Amino acid sequence: MERRGSGHLRINSYFCPSSSTIPFWRTFFLVLLFTTTTNALVKIPKNTTVPAVIVFGDSIVDAGNNDDMITEARCDYAPYGIDFDGGVATGRFSNGKVPGDIVAEELGIKPNIPAYRDPNLKPEDLLTGVTFASGGAGYVPLTTKIALHYTVASFTALMADNARSFAQTLYGYGARRILVFGAPPIGCVPSQRTVAGGPTRDCVARFNDASKLFNTKLSANIDVLSRTLRDPTIIYIDIYSPLLDLILNPHQYGFKVANKGCCGTGLIEVTALCNNYTASVCPIRSDYVFWDSFHPTEKAYRIIVAKLFDRYLNRFF
Repeated sequence: MERRGSGHLRINSYFCPSSSTIPFWRTFFLVLLFTTTTNALVKIPKNTTVPAVIVFGDSIVDAGNNDDMITEARCDYAPYGIDFDGGVATGRFSNGKVPGDIVAEELGIKPNIPAYRDPNLKPEDLLTGVTFASGGAGYVPLTTKIALHYTVASFTALMADNARSFAQTLYGYGARRILVFGAPPIGCVPSQRTVAGGPTRDCVARFNDASKLFNTKLSANIDVLSRTLRDPTIIYIDIYSPLLDLILNPHQYGFKVANKGCCGTGLIEVTALCNNYTASVCPIRSDYVFWDSFHPTEKAYRIIVAKLFDRYLNRFF
């Protein structure tokens, strides 16, 4: 699989605290962007194109790989997908598009990234990109059980080391332009505010502190890897700051609600609890940063992706 000098790899580290005080990482996603030439919506170097996006991860970038699995981590039912093309619930954990779709759209590749396990997938779809993401996926097998045997300090170190090793392995396969995403402010996700934020549902400081601790270790690991491999396009990406900015300053971005999800009460509903039978949907989704109690709305994703392109795009090439 020779991809030397021609690919982008994007790794997103994402975690969700359990009900204990020890957070556990739930997902990462990789986006491999192979350069040649196209019509991107964002400004990229002349005569440069990104013809394919390949995604790995969990529910943040899942487009339906779990749809025929026996698992709670699936959402191939209404009201999920209410604002997606045709209002169809495809298995995306949002009201509309997810980050992989938006990245592909902005780079001028195609409107959406299909799930690899989509029964309607065509061979030619592989040439422009698919997502292998699966809701509930983690860095290591049985992540939630393993996490219980670690302190926050030791587990964040384990995850940061795993991320570096994984990136280095992919680099060995020929992947280039490796973008490694840090953890978000998980303590400000609606479900965690409900579970551990007290009567006023404040952001949970200890969860956010764990995110920042992990990000510090991950950033250092990726910097070392970049220097060791003498490749400046292996880059740590800060996702914590842009999402926290949306949550703390929602009105600056046209949002009205940042501490609850749009589905149901917005306090705890996610996956099976967010359904057409027991949970109503807010009438104006664009007012909300979060779609359910864990996953952002398409509008929030679009703003975050735009911020990341503005900050990092010139370092991709």
